[in-house]
Amino acid sequence: MTRDPAASGPAPSEAGGVLTIDLGALVANWRLLAARAPGAECAAVVKADAYGTGIEAAVPALARAGCRTFFVAHIAEGRRARAAAPQADIYVLNGLPPGSGPAFAAERLRPVLGSAEEIAEWAAFTRAEGLDLKAALHVDTGMNRLGLAVADAVAMGERGLEGCPVGLVMTHLVSAEEPDNPLNARQIAAFAAVREAFPSLPGSLANSSGAFLGEAARHDLIRPGYALYGGNPQPGRPNPMRPVIGLEGRIVQVRWVEAGDTVGYNAQWTAQGRRRVAVTSVGYADGFPRAASSADDRAGADAIVGGARCPFAGRVSMDLIAIDVTDAPPGVGRGDPVSLLNPAITVDDVAARAGASGYEILTSLGRRYARRYLD
Repeated sequence: MTRDPAASGPAPSEAGGVLTIDLGALVANWRLLAARAPGAECAAVVKADAYGTGIEAAVPALARAGCRTFFVAHIAEGRRARAAAPQADIYVLNGLPPGSGPAFAAERLRPVLGSAEEIAEWAAFTRAEGLDLKAALHVDTGMNRLGLAVADAVAMGERGLEGCPVGLVMTHLVSAEEPDNPLNARQIAAFAAVREAFPSLPGSLANSSGAFLGEAARHDLIRPGYALYGGNPQPGRPNPMRPVIGLEGRIVQVRWVEAGDTVGYNAQWTAQGRRRVAVTSVGYADGFPRAASSADDRAGADAIVGGARCPFAGRVSMDLIAIDVTDAPPGVGRGDPVSLLNPAITVDDVAARAGASGYEILTSLGRRYARRYLD
């Protein structure tokens, strides 16, 4: 079933671009990752508006498929996820802001506790409220970002959690997408030591790429994010995930550019011979990276126009991208589609051309698009 594309964002006829989100592919990716971890639960990370795909669409689709646990970054995201999945366990990764206990309790959200101060505050709040809402305990095994030090976590496990309700112990891999990186083995070993200190608690270590590191990384619950949305969890190898995102702009104008003329801001791209240039109404204000621009000394991103793969011509502007369509069919013109993200030009491809991360591309996709959801 195709939902009304105008239900989110402007009408397609009025938008500069149409963002297509394939919820069937999203669910297929979740199932593939779940199959990678037999015996473990497969959760879903839906922070940053489900990586730009929309919490209100992505969470119900995953819940219908059987996903019971979701991770968000902030309380506000957790509130939206709760409305979309009333029965799910929802963890808030960025910790327990001071005095936020009532907000967590109101939506039955579970804080991910990463410091002694947070643990003490959650213990006091739940004890005063008579609340058995189990948090997660975050241990830092190498990221040096959030979480208890390993030694502190082990000591806490030995003396007990002092009345703090905890239902999960977790850590975060630093370089899971690099399977030969020695950090992986060190973190796996450190987390195994933490698990010994909390023998009754389930554990969670693996993210998207971690699901491919073998049994020692999986534990009781895996937390995929990027791979759910089509990103490659094994860079340099064939991507096992189905593409979830498609992005299509529309040609505003086609013009001929003579040899030696330049296109775009700061005259970075010079026509080598007479070239036909199409301009589409998508730009960096829509989340398409400015760093994907092309210049005389570097190739930028590509688009598919009239079935032909065509390179960008010059800098990505705030609202427009110029594309060299000389090799596209001669009939291409005003109003015709320009495919910027598709199975042949993936989020990872655009990120590579922009010198960026695919995570940035996904989470930057703007709200000026019409959004079209495929079930």
